[in-house]
Formats: sequence, structure tokens, C-alpha cells
Amino acid sequence: MTRFALTIEYDGRPFMGWQRQAHGPSVQETIETAAARIVHEGVAVHAAGRTDAGVHARGMRAHLDVARSITPFRLMEGLNALVRPAPIAILDCRVVPDDWHARFSCIARHYEFRLINRRAPLTVEQGLAWRVPVPLDADAMAEGAARLIGRHDFTTFRSAHCQADSPIRTLDRLDVARDGDVIAVRASARSFLHHQVRSMVGCLVLVGQRKWMPDAMTSALEARDRAALGLNAPPDGLYFLRADYPEAISD
Repeated sequence: MTRFALTIEYDGRPFMGWQRQAHGPSVQETIETAAARIVHEGVAVHAAGRTDAGVHARGMRAHLDVARSITPFRLMEGLNALVRPAPIAILDCRVVPDDWHARFSCIARHYEFRLINRRAPLTVEQGLAWRVPVPLDADAMAEGAARLIGRHDFTTFRSAHCQADSPIRTLDRLDVARDGDVIAVRASARSFLHHQVRSMVGCLVLVGQRKWMPDAMTSALEARDRAALGLNAPPDGLYFLRADYPEAISD
């Protein structure tokens, strides 16, 4: 049995999310179906994160175990051919140790939320970013974001359907950067709660609109109550950027 690590890019719009669902297509099911056709055996694909419906990935990490003898190149080429026309691409495929796990070996996950701050509607980026038509103060958003960095109880920013055992998380990074009409919110942590990034971004937009002062982010956090959440951002602009591991995976 050989364990392969995949690096995956996908457009989340056609999918119900990463995880296999009974009521619609998923990224996981699409890749597993393609892999089974290549190796002629049942295959389970495990990912570093379980993105929601409509959420995208530029560098999702996943792994699968294969009994058949096959090179990483042939597996990658086969997957890229068979997932078509789904908007999924395998960017990298390599052999990893049997105890390497895409989810449990991961020590950091990085997300980016892409906002387009303009009145004009989106065209080429429709579904790939969140358009906010009213002016946003990115400096105030950055000030509000700084209130959330560190180890906290993130109950306010946690989905009511979150299945995590604890709402305690350590947020290592929450940056806000503006470049013209584009505002990027980048978040890094070992792990995130369900909807945590989208909830944080939604409240930061309220700060950017001057409906909330930056200190309101602290108040929302300390409330530890989902009812204190001001706004949950849509999935459109959220991207899983990459996953980090203790040691680099060799070629």
C-alpha cells in the first residue's frame, strides 16, 4: 500500500463542499470516483480541511492510499483527466510516509477572503469574491482584526452546527490589506471552527462600513454568544490557501 499526498485547486461553486454529501456533488466524491477508476479499487481521500459549499481552494492538501503500483505522475495525470469537466486540478502528487496524514499531521491552515469594494457588479469574479458596494475603511478593519488574534473562546464566531469539541482556538494571524478595490483578509491558525473565518470577515465588514467600532470585535468575542454575531460573510470569496506540516514533503 502506498500513500500519496495531493495538492488540489478547485472552484467551489458547483459543489456542496469538500466532504461527500448525499444531496449533491462534492470535491471529495469527484476525486474518489476518478481515483477508483484509475486503480480499480475503492479509495478514500482525506483532506486538511472540509470547505463549505461555494468555498474555493488554491492549495488544499489531501492523501489517499493505493494498493496498485503506480507512479505519482501517472496518478496525477489520470486524476486530472478523469475529474473533467469539474473545476478541480491536482497540482502536485507525491509519495509520503504511511504515518503522514493530511488532516492530523497538519500544524497550520491558511485562508484568504477576497472582497471587492466597488459599486459596479462583478463579471469575471462573480462567485469568486464578495462585492461590497459601500465604501470600506480597511484601516479600521485591520484594527478590529487585531482584537481577535490570540487564544480565545470563539463561540460567537462559530456556526450553530459546528461539531468541534471546544470553541477555544488560537488565531495566529488575521490581516487586512487593501490594493485598489480589492481587500484581502488573511487568517492563519492550527485549526478553525465551522464558519469561523466567514463570521470574522462579516463582522470586519461592519467595522469597515463604520456600523461597528473596532472595539465591537472585542465585545462580540467576549460575549461568547452566536447571537452577538453581526454578519456572516457568504462563501464566495473564501479560499483555502495552504496547509503546513512539521517537515517539508520531499520530491
